[in-house]
Amino acid sequence: MKKITTLIAIIIMGAFGFAQNGPKIDFKAKDNTIDYGTVTKKGDSGVRTFEFTNTGDAPLIITNVLSTCGCTVPTKPEAPIMPGKTGKIVVKYSMIPGPIRKTLTVESNAVNYDGGRIPLKIKGDVIAD
Repeated sequence: MKKITTLIAIIIMGAFGFAQNGPKIDFKAKDNTIDYGTVTKKGDSGVRTFEFTNTGDAPLIITNVLSTCGCTVPTKPEAPIMPGKTGKIVVKYSMIPGPIRKTLTVESNAVNYDGGRIPLKIKGDVIAD
């Protein structure tokens, strides 16, 4: 009986060790992707917003948002996002005719992503007017 009790105690202690405390980021966009669909160069500003919530128990800090090219310009929140609050990352695509397939990398202190790095994607097609 002592062995079973000890085993249960070890399992419970181990489970607490794997619990993640700290800020956690949860994006509203399915698969962290925004689909522009098919848009025209003149008919669309190219601005989209990734909304997220800090579902953790500590302030979430977005330190940087990196783009794979100069045609995609992200804007990050400057202030920490408190637990339970929402924030936005605004992305402006230059609306170059052709397919949109871009990845942005969010650098943060979120504990629910490896190294706090979160990939965001935009996709779609821009057609000339």
